[in-house]
Amino acid sequence: MKRLLLYFAALVTLLSQSSCGYNGMVQRDQAVKAQIGNVQSAYQRRSDLVPNLVNTVKGAANFEKSTLEGVIEARAKATSVQLNADQLTPENIQKFQAAQSQLSAGLGRLLAVSENYPELKANANFQELQGQIEGTENRINVERNKLNTVT
Repeated sequence: MKRLLLYFAALVTLLSQSSCGYNGMVQRDQAVKAQIGNVQSAYQRRSDLVPNLVNTVKGAANFEKSTLEGVIEARAKATSVQLNADQLTPENIQKFQAAQSQLSAGLGRLLAVSENYPELKANANFQELQGQIEGTENRINVERNKLNTVT
């Protein structure tokens, strides 16, 4: 009888431990999905700022057309590649990152070339948008670091 009671207690302990492990996996999965959403939100914010920046640059200076077109094209690619939590394959993540990296490079070129246009640098709207984009880039880095910590 004692043996049967001991086996029963061991079985209950084993079953409760396995459910804790499952709950932990579910919680980690939900945390990863939530953090992916935060990263995407930061990228979307940056994409939303790009048209305002491009319009400000167009209106303020006779700017280098190829640089502007490159940023517009990179934004179009970045917004066309969507990453859903259900489709987290290495290939999809790589496509998403490549599109976002291309947009980052285009914005970097745009901001670097803008240094050659004093009337643009003096434009308050441009300065505000430039600050917002820099802040958004920081948010992206923070959210990506949090995602790396969660995964």
